[in-house]
Amino acid sequence: MAEPIPDAAIVAVLRPFVRASRPVLDGLRDADAFGLRHRAASVAPVSGRAASGRAPAAGAAADSAGSDRAAAGRAAADGAAADGGDRQLRERLLDALAAVRVPGTAGWVAMDVAARCRWWIYRVGRVTTVAAAVPGLGGALARTLPVSAALGLAGQGLLLCAIAGEHGIDDEETVVAMLASVLFDRALTVRRLDAAADAAVEEKAEELTGDLRDGQGRSTVRRVATALWRLGRALYAVEGELDKRPHGRFYHEAIGLLPGVGAVGKYLGEWSGLKRASKQAHRWLARRAGSAHPGTR
Repeated sequence: MAEPIPDAAIVAVLRPFVRASRPVLDGLRDADAFGLRHRAASVAPVSGRAASGRAPAAGAAADSAGSDRAAAGRAAADGAAADGGDRQLRERLLDALAAVRVPGTAGWVAMDVAARCRWWIYRVGRVTTVAAAVPGLGGALARTLPVSAALGLAGQGLLLCAIAGEHGIDDEETVVAMLASVLFDRALTVRRLDAAADAAVEEKAEELTGDLRDGQGRSTVRRVATALWRLGRALYAVEGELDKRPHGRFYHEAIGLLPGVGAVGKYLGEWSGLKRASKQAHRWLARRAGSAHPGTR
């Protein structure tokens, strides 16, 4: 039986991950990080909203959780049915995003913290779960490599960092402790670094992010996805811990073993695991708030 990975090793992997997530999330927060405005021009306007330039009202946005899940499932099934299905998945999902609120718009500013967290889960989360599901096109053969697990974990970690940010938590030690708890079931006390150790972490974080922006200073889907792959690859260092993260249902795993439709099971499993991770993160944040103010309810 392999020796358990020490807490210090978990922190050593998560700290540069958390630091690297900041510029990646900055790229995702750009109003046109996914080229949505360009895509919106090719989608039929809804009730003249595109022409008026007005932000969609909260009750009128066609992005409820139920319809999102249904659309995601249909996109996954369509993409996996043919050769090059991973590209179809990505394109369909991005098209579905074109008409909804994104960071940098008036609609985003009007959203509260809970609504913004939902946006991260159901919008950006969709893109990262697609990336994690793509290796599932190989069916059972994909299980010979932990690529899906690493990418899925990277996507969950990235979005949990976003949720922490929306709650106003920018303390690196706190975010690392939250990720360790939710993703690895570890209760850690993370200490601050001295100057030399901090510089080493900064160097590792820069290696993970790479060049996120093009010559015009824009973040693109390809560049963000490449950074996600690097983040996932970095998590290979704790390969023995990858299965501790929140997962989907058992039937998602069963579907993921079937050649040709494996991507569907992987996609749905990663989506379910992401939502579970978000719920656990919010419970962790609630416990943290309660311990900070023990006299309140």
